[in-house]
Amino acid sequence: MKELKCPNCGTVFQIDEAEYASIAKQVRDKEFKKELEAAQSAKESEIKLAVMEALEEKNEVLSQQREEMLSLENQLESKDLEQELAVKSLKETYEAKLKMKEEEVAYYKDLKAKLSTKAIGESLEKHCEMEFNKIRSAGFKNAYFEKDNEVSKASGSKGDYIFRDYTDDGLEYISIMFEMKNEADTTATKKTNEHFFKELDKDRNEKGCEYAVLVSLLEPDNDLYNDGIVDVSYKYDKMYVIRPQFFIPMITILRNAAQNSLQYKRELAITKAQNIDITNFEAEMNEFKEKFGRNYRIASEKFTTAIDEIDKSIEHLQKIKDALTGAERNLRLANDKAEDLSIKKLTKNNPTMKAKFDALEK
Repeated sequence: MKELKCPNCGTVFQIDEAEYASIAKQVRDKEFKKELEAAQSAKESEIKLAVMEALEEKNEVLSQQREEMLSLENQLESKDLEQELAVKSLKETYEAKLKMKEEEVAYYKDLKAKLSTKAIGESLEKHCEMEFNKIRSAGFKNAYFEKDNEVSKASGSKGDYIFRDYTDDGLEYISIMFEMKNEADTTATKKTNEHFFKELDKDRNEKGCEYAVLVSLLEPDNDLYNDGIVDVSYKYDKMYVIRPQFFIPMITILRNAAQNSLQYKRELAITKAQNIDITNFEAEMNEFKEKFGRNYRIASEKFTTAIDEIDKSIEHLQKIKDALTGAERNLRLANDKAEDLSIKKLTKNNPTMKAKFDALEK
């Protein structure tokens, strides 16, 4: 039997093992349920808290992602705008250049339509001459830029213009042979720029110019010549092909490069002058030797001739002497014979004459 005490009234009563077990079980089930409910409630609170924290973290991450997305979208919009502006700028630049080229082509086509082939070439020359004269007084006070009017004796050809520039003390430090070429659109036989390279190089060398430049309107659709200054030194040394709009920049570029190496040119000129002095001295010495030798040879020849003439004269006089000596001997013999001559001797072998002389004597 088991004794139980009522917690409210304090009464003690007895119960058997089975009842005790049943009551204990009820108590345990109630406490367990209570603990279970408490545990479940606590677990649910923990889960709710974790879920809330997770939701807050998720919302924060989403907020950060949204901010990043907005930043990326702004950057993309900025890049798109920048690219759009760049494309627009390039397009405007290209359109401006295209318009300029179209206007230039239209100008030259109109010019070609009005002029003959010869007149076109002369107009291009005048154009370059006027462009240079515009800047001559500004920075080319010592420069020479004139037509090449001297026809080469070797080839019979000449360039169009020669440019030379000098230092204040008269040292030439740059020289350019210019050739201007153009053709009318209606010209039957079209020539390329390369067609004129060889002759230009020959004219440049014959006139002693350092550079050769072809100013050309030939091959108007050739992009190689339309993009700027074309260096053709791979074919002919220090030769360039340009369109007329690069005429002044070409002179300026070559002139500035030459000025940078002016000190070396000056030293080279001094060395050449010294070599020329030595060469001239040697040439004068050789000339003196040659003239002295020539005079010596002439004098020697004349002396020898005089000796020969004297010898000839002596020989001639000896012959005259011998002749005179022989004549004197013959005269003496003749005189002796004349003195020894007698009638008897004359008639010795002539009976007729002897008889006559005998008769005369009687």
